[in-house]
Amino acid sequence: MNSPALKSRPTKQHLPWLLALPKFGIVLLMAALLTLLWLLQHSEREEQRSILIKDVLWLEQNLRFHLEGNRDLLQQLAVDMADPQERERVFRLRSAHLLKNSPEISQISWLDADRRSIVTLPGHSQQEETARNSAHTARAFEVAKKLGKPAYSAPFFTESKDSFIELLVPVFDESRLIGMILANYPLNDLLTNQVPWWFTEKYKVEIVDDSDTLYASKTHIEGLNADSYQIPFDPPGHGLRLKVSNYPNDQGMLQRLLTVSILLLAGGVFWSLWLIRDLMHKSTRAEEALRAEHAFRAAMEDSLTVGMRARDLSGRIIYVNPAFCRMTGFAAEELVDHEPPMPYWAPEHLDDTQAMHRAVMAGQAPSDGFEITFMRKDGERFRALVYEAKLIDGNGQHTGWMASVLDITERERAEELARQQQEQLQFTARLVTLGEMASTLAHELNQPLAAIASYNTGCLNLLATDNLSCAELKPALEKIGVQAQRAGRIIRRVHDFVRKSEPKRAPCALGEVIDDCLGFAEPEARKRQIRIDAKIPPLPLLPADRLMLEQVLLNLMRNAMDAMSDTPTAYRVLKLAAIVDGEEVRVSVSDHGCGISPEIEDKLYTAFFTTKQEGMGVGLSICRSIIEFHRGRLWAEKLPDSPTGSGTIFIFTLPLESA
Repeated sequence: MNSPALKSRPTKQHLPWLLALPKFGIVLLMAALLTLLWLLQHSEREEQRSILIKDVLWLEQNLRFHLEGNRDLLQQLAVDMADPQERERVFRLRSAHLLKNSPEISQISWLDADRRSIVTLPGHSQQEETARNSAHTARAFEVAKKLGKPAYSAPFFTESKDSFIELLVPVFDESRLIGMILANYPLNDLLTNQVPWWFTEKYKVEIVDDSDTLYASKTHIEGLNADSYQIPFDPPGHGLRLKVSNYPNDQGMLQRLLTVSILLLAGGVFWSLWLIRDLMHKSTRAEEALRAEHAFRAAMEDSLTVGMRARDLSGRIIYVNPAFCRMTGFAAEELVDHEPPMPYWAPEHLDDTQAMHRAVMAGQAPSDGFEITFMRKDGERFRALVYEAKLIDGNGQHTGWMASVLDITERERAEELARQQQEQLQFTARLVTLGEMASTLAHELNQPLAAIASYNTGCLNLLATDNLSCAELKPALEKIGVQAQRAGRIIRRVHDFVRKSEPKRAPCALGEVIDDCLGFAEPEARKRQIRIDAKIPPLPLLPADRLMLEQVLLNLMRNAMDAMSDTPTAYRVLKLAAIVDGEEVRVSVSDHGCGISPEIEDKLYTAFFTTKQEGMGVGLSICRSIIEFHRGRLWAEKLPDSPTGSGTIFIFTLPLESA
């Protein structure tokens, strides 16, 4: 049998081929490097484009936030000007405050119903009077007057070539238009005050219209731009667009120099190969050592992680990279040759850490990684995601374990923040729902309170007579107690529905949840002349968050009632049913309403999509999130055999056992 050393030694007839292989490899390497340069340049352009789009969206949102905030303040000012005696004082005081805190607004005017100026802050100029009497202002005035809500004018230029937009907010005395509040926005001032300096260090910002007419700009460097992105500027709308452009850079010249350097380097390598032909024979002696070193380095580089740690079969650390040292706070000299327990193991998790260490040493580490708590040198704890792989030497022998370690503390914090935001959105949606039902609940609460007052008056009248007996007072007092309990149940339902708590699945009686929701919905149903048909058999307890399920059912029932707003009264029936189907409970809410059109069917559960004029567009999205949190499903179907020819049934399932 020939030894491996003899097999690896090249013969003379193979030597020309072996010498040609490095040249061929250099050609391939040069081609690969040139391709890599092209790919890097392409990737860099795409990344710059992506960053540009994100920054444009941020800027657009920031501008919209300021414009809508100013609009809301002006609307509130219009409402507060209802008192004729205080109108001018309130206008001057609030307008001066707004002008001070919103430098993007150059002037605020109070106009009468015929567009004549009553009060203008600050001051008054002929140029501004000319602009105010422009056709753009007149059209915006008429739009705000007809719609009864704020309207923006189309952009326009003054004689001094300054561009403006105007926001007109109607002022009503009850239902009669008595004037208009006009806020003047110079577009250049809007960009100057609302676009931060660091943004113009990176981009040139312009406001243009559909015909590319420039109304305003803010830039740090004049000249050509490398790339640009446009987005509608709404509000104010009217075809205005935000155009943001990148500044040019010198990366192209650097890449060309790098390409030339690579070509020169490749030529030099070709030349050096001719000079080292005689060294080929000596290379075989270092081949085995090179193979082992290359395998070791390749294993470390292939781990594709931030921190890398190598251990031998006994668990002793033989290598750590700088990223791992920065992660734990220990120097490489403090970790290399260290045996378990390690200094970065958290004492309170020592048993779990040692158990996982033994599993890794036995080759039983999870293939998809595992999470563990480590400790920095300063005592701070952090969560780490660890992937373990075998360490193979140049001879194919298993010599230890290579670990890649990721610090996932910030990721877990982000996930917790996202969860809290989802809870806040659910809480807000409940408050909105309760606000929409406020008048109906107030009416329901008023009935028992009126009855209590009536019975109390009767009791007082009886007490005023001389021949009063306790038996005569007892029926009235009992009725007062019944009505007080009725009012208490209404208040308890409201309190339970709006309380804010952490999601918690516990044994829950679904029938009681449905009864509470019916107590909320029945007053609204009577008001809309809708009959509720609830078929609820006895149901077993299931693991669920009671408040979340109330929110889902109430959302679906309110949507069903809204869908039947145009349905004939005889067919206004809301059906609520629940059945036990195998290992889950199936709950359905159906109506004979307008149905769901095919074009919006795919958008039903999209956040902030709504077909209601005053809707938030989060109801069904939250419902699906809640049902999925309970490991169930929510879907909608067309209601079969509906007497109106349309209708919808929403169905959701809940497992009987906790997964």
